[in-house]
Amino acid sequence: MEQSHENIDGKHQEGWRTLLTGKNLCLTLALSGGICLHAINVYITITTLPSVVRDIGGIDFYAWNTTLFILSSIISSALTSRLLNYFGPRNSYGLATLIFLIGSMVCAMTPSMPIMLLGRVIQGVGGGILLTLSYSMVHIVFAQHLWSRVLAMMSSMWGMATLLGPALGGIFAEYDVWRGAFWCLVVVGIPYLWLTWRVLPAQNPNEQCPQQPIPLQALLLLSFAVLAISLGSLSQDKFIPIGGMLIAILLCVRLVIIERRGHNTLFPHGTFHFSAQLAPIYLTMALLGLSVQTEVFVPYFLQILHGVAPLLSGYLAALVGAGWSSAAILSSSFKPTIAVRIIRLGPLFTLIGLITLALFMTKIIQLEQLQIWIICLALFITGASIGAAWPHLLTRVLQVSVGSESQKASSAITTLQLFSTAFGASLAGMIANLAGLSVPGGMDGAKSASLWLFVLFSLVPCFALITANIVANRVNLSSKNEQEGHK
Repeated sequence: MEQSHENIDGKHQEGWRTLLTGKNLCLTLALSGGICLHAINVYITITTLPSVVRDIGGIDFYAWNTTLFILSSIISSALTSRLLNYFGPRNSYGLATLIFLIGSMVCAMTPSMPIMLLGRVIQGVGGGILLTLSYSMVHIVFAQHLWSRVLAMMSSMWGMATLLGPALGGIFAEYDVWRGAFWCLVVVGIPYLWLTWRVLPAQNPNEQCPQQPIPLQALLLLSFAVLAISLGSLSQDKFIPIGGMLIAILLCVRLVIIERRGHNTLFPHGTFHFSAQLAPIYLTMALLGLSVQTEVFVPYFLQILHGVAPLLSGYLAALVGAGWSSAAILSSSFKPTIAVRIIRLGPLFTLIGLITLALFMTKIIQLEQLQIWIICLALFITGASIGAAWPHLLTRVLQVSVGSESQKASSAITTLQLFSTAFGASLAGMIANLAGLSVPGGMDGAKSASLWLFVLFSLVPCFALITANIVANRVNLSSKNEQEGHK
């Protein structure tokens, strides 16, 4: 049933009150909670892994905890649209949460590193599905005028996780009870399972996607690309990561060719056709997500180059997440005309943030007492510039994908986000190592690595400026066509 423009305007003005009261509040908690569980788990594991290795051994497999987790998350996220279509929202959430909880319990009770890795794979499967379901459910359970606010809430969960995850994991690691961190996930996950079972619909009330076979060839290419990136980044040799990156790029090129020609595709149709609506949106999101992968080295640079204490350096690095979360929530209430400007200008401020970090982190420009404050501001701006545009880009994905492609488009958000994160982290590590982070290391190595890392990564938002402008122009064109259609 169509609603009058007056009713739509009234609901738009109610804004956050509409979203955060009654059943909408429960639905928001259900969708945001899945992302929160996944994100906090990421940061808890990073914080507790040193304690895990000291207790059960397996230092040679240290990095595999992240590699296998990301790989299983990407594979499961790519299959989520089919899971949702087959089982429905309620059962899909229940299955994903149970898988995640089982993986957490395996990690909590593990006697050895191989069992720990098994638990991480299971966690990744459950977490990847939860992450993807959250985006897939927005257009199913919420009215369109609430989409940007819901997506902003979901985006803010990552910022919350950057604060809660390390703190929670650090407490358990400090008292040498790291298993308690994983049990904590189980304790939180059980009531979350009950919540999703109570509030989510059993069936998708909007549409059903036609049953299609799993696109195994595309899925294998994507998986091997992730493995090539991850395995290359594990090597201490300077040139093996470059080889891994090149192999991953070749596999991705092959994936694009298959997706462009195929009918049974992993990604929605139009993802790799730049004339289509989805292609520039996805590319903008991937480039913006890639831009912030320098943050993994920020604590190290702050400690070595500026003498900041380890704990404080970790929380200063979290300013990227804090900026992302706060800007996402704030910008979600803006009018569509302002949202278009934010999409257009977001990459510009990301570029400004990264260039500022290149100048001040490396002490090319020194302002004594203001040095750290300017670095903090640059970190916050880098995150905020992306966070402000993020809910509007996500909303645009949902708006332009209709019918049987909508669930596939929502799943692709997570798949591309996880892949760009893995690619960006590996690229950042490769640049830092080639620039001297390990050899010569120390102050000189950190200064050289910092300069090259931020300068080269500042090229990424330059490309994002181009794609974001294409997205903004197409949004304006769509709005103009809609207005002419109403006349």
